[in-house]
Amino acid sequence: MPGSDPSPNPFIETLLSGDELVIERSPVLADQILLDLYSANGYRPIWTRPKIEELLRLIGTAEEHGLDPADYNVTALMTLLSRWLQDPGDEVRARAEILLGESLLRYAHHRRHGKVRARELDPDINFRHDRFRNRSVAENMLDALASPSLAGFIDAAAPVGPYYQRLQRWLAVYRAIAAEGGWPYVAESQVLREGDQAAAVKALRTRLTIGGDLDALHDNGSAQFDPAVASAIRRFQQRHGLDADGIVGAQSYAALNVPVEERIAQLRLSLERLRWPAENPTDTLVAVNIPQFMALFIRDGELVWSTRTMVGKHYRQTPVFRGDIAYMEFNPTWTIPPGILRNDTLPAVKRDPNYLASKNIEVIDHRGQLVDPSTVDWNRYSNSVPYTLRQTPGPHNALGTVKFIFPNEHFVFLHDTPDRGLFDQPSRAFSSGCIRIEDPLRLAELLLNEPARYGRAQLQAIVDSRKTQRIQLEPKVNVLILYLTAALGPGGEVVFMKDIYDRDAAVLDALDRPVNEDSKL
Repeated sequence: MPGSDPSPNPFIETLLSGDELVIERSPVLADQILLDLYSANGYRPIWTRPKIEELLRLIGTAEEHGLDPADYNVTALMTLLSRWLQDPGDEVRARAEILLGESLLRYAHHRRHGKVRARELDPDINFRHDRFRNRSVAENMLDALASPSLAGFIDAAAPVGPYYQRLQRWLAVYRAIAAEGGWPYVAESQVLREGDQAAAVKALRTRLTIGGDLDALHDNGSAQFDPAVASAIRRFQQRHGLDADGIVGAQSYAALNVPVEERIAQLRLSLERLRWPAENPTDTLVAVNIPQFMALFIRDGELVWSTRTMVGKHYRQTPVFRGDIAYMEFNPTWTIPPGILRNDTLPAVKRDPNYLASKNIEVIDHRGQLVDPSTVDWNRYSNSVPYTLRQTPGPHNALGTVKFIFPNEHFVFLHDTPDRGLFDQPSRAFSSGCIRIEDPLRLAELLLNEPARYGRAQLQAIVDSRKTQRIQLEPKVNVLILYLTAALGPGGEVVFMKDIYDRDAAVLDALDRPVNEDSKL
């Protein structure tokens, strides 16, 4: 193709100054950014042959991120560049310049922020979209073209950590499985236990082998449900959020027979959802994955600890958002929030006059004075009451021994719970929106990071005192509440969870939808 031409190209200004520019049937979404860029550059062409070739290679890697190369005009670019070789005139050159810039900006935007406009699907999401290096998009594009490597520049602007990269590798694994024809259907003939013999076990062996849960040596065509198959089923169940009892029942059959294409979609969705907050977290943060019922503590970019959690019920969903843990409170009181008061506490008091006493809940008037609950006519109230209802500290308290506060409009925080037995359930959507932590004292140790002053023994002593004590966290620690139905297990294995809030379909539809004029950059 022709070389770089330093002289101005008047067709660039003409094309970019029009309305709803379309080149090779592809809408130009970054027309204003490109107009700013070329205007500042005197409308001189900026693309060289090496950078064009590099961009085409970069677009070719989009699938590694769960993205579609078609979104970056790959076919249109090849057609236009071929025409440019035959006709090196200014108009064809201008159209090529603009489409190349559009493709680069679109790809960079999707890598840095995600393709899906997350807040249009969920207004609770508050991840920031800051300028890279505090420069305009046009300036960053010029920097990218002047850099030694477009790919290196994009990687710096849209960094991906080890977690993201491991999910990328699993996406490649599952795409390879799909390319080989996927896995066989396991007919739901009967509940299968170790020692059983059934024809379905033959397909089960192959299914578990393809999925990586059974060593290929055991895919021997046997119909015997032997110990190797039982162990493989337990691994499979652990990786799919099921009770790992080694028994193949209805839920296990259903998970076994999910097509590989659906698992690929889940992995693509997780990569997209990880792009949404990519520029927000620091090297040290707490991440909660809602459908996995897990919280992770990451320090210096590395996972150092994880614990089981409980999250909101389907009708009281835990929101996806970010915050900063400002302080933790040991032996907290619990002031019943308006929603729980209206929907739970008030109806319970009306049914049982002794309910508040049984839960150690105090009634406090607007002067801060305790009120005898038996003197209140609770039937007068339906939505709110002119009192504060507060549960006293102690093992009975709904917040347990400690809570972690990151101020937010949802009144959501991390906390302990007295209902410890519920952590043994494989599915743990039990709360009213807050996140219950299985080992809160360990999380407190990690956050405070002062073992001499705030080791386990010292924190336990604070708890044993039964006195409410607040400890500020300096510096504050970022917390991300995420929703990934494909994630990583403790050993780096891929795990797939149920879409407990039915959110995947809308995000997948937006991810797969062709880019159009509604996607202005």
